[in-house]
Amino acid sequence: MFNFIKFFFEKPKSYLEEQNTMKKYLIIGLGNIGPEYAQTRHNIGFKVLDKLAALENLTFETAKLGAVTTLKLKGRSVLLLKPSTYMNLSGKALHYWMEKENIPLENVLVITDDINLDYGVIRVKTKGSNGGHNGLKDIQNILNSSNYNRFRFGVGADFGKGRQVDYVLGKWNDDEKAAMPERLERSAELIKSFVLAGITITMNQYNNT
Repeated sequence: MFNFIKFFFEKPKSYLEEQNTMKKYLIIGLGNIGPEYAQTRHNIGFKVLDKLAALENLTFETAKLGAVTTLKLKGRSVLLLKPSTYMNLSGKALHYWMEKENIPLENVLVITDDINLDYGVIRVKTKGSNGGHNGLKDIQNILNSSNYNRFRFGVGADFGKGRQVDYVLGKWNDDEKAAMPERLERSAELIKSFVLAGITITMNQYNNT
């Protein structure tokens, strides 16, 4: 009986032990759950976080509205999040974890695919439009702002008129697969730079590389 009551009233588990909010970070990679989406262009956000986790020997665990793991970097605590809400409700997961872990918006980085950049080009910005991206649309609606850090990974635009959805939900071609390991390692370095050096230095060092 006691355990039953405890289940309803116990405070949800906190993943970040750090008390200083300015030392807490949230890195959210956008994507869709399920094996049918795992190797699609739209899931590059998941892929980047999976690479960082592998490099740091981290394991994701299922939690509310997503899969999460934590990373410690020189006194800073980082929550890595892959939402389970599907792309169109990415903002719901982002908002929940920001509030739960008390993470300031300036310490949030959103990783997304971008058809307006050539394959593999990476670009970090502190604000901007959603560019028609459904995940960014939802985040903008939830935050009521377009002023948030985003890491855009270029997937190119090699599709005909009316074929955009098929393209972003399509799988990587052989050339893209061959170049992927280096691009993912570069992306993992970028995330660490964002946490340790800040957004401005990261933009100057990594944009368009």
